[in-house]
Amino acid sequence: MKWTSMIAIFTLFWVLSAFLVLPFGIRTHDEAGIEKVPGQAESAPANFNPKRIAKRATVLALVLFGLFYLNYVNDWVSVNVFDFYTGPEG
Repeated sequence: MKWTSMIAIFTLFWVLSAFLVLPFGIRTHDEAGIEKVPGQAESAPANFNPKRIAKRATVLALVLFGLFYLNYVNDWVSVNVFDFYTGPEG
């Protein structure tokens, strides 16, 4: 696998991971006991921390990419596993 492909695939895993970890640990102003600004949405986060999200996303993306790369090298799950049109004889 080329290193440019590895960077592109890791980036895709990182973006997916960022969206996956985004809602964890977020509290609204009502949950945190902080007064809201007039006109503020009820669901606005009170403790949003982009550095924490980026660190969590990076760790999760490293794990997911590591599993992807191990599968690529060892061929645990290949395209043939998802071939539903040929019979069991091949």
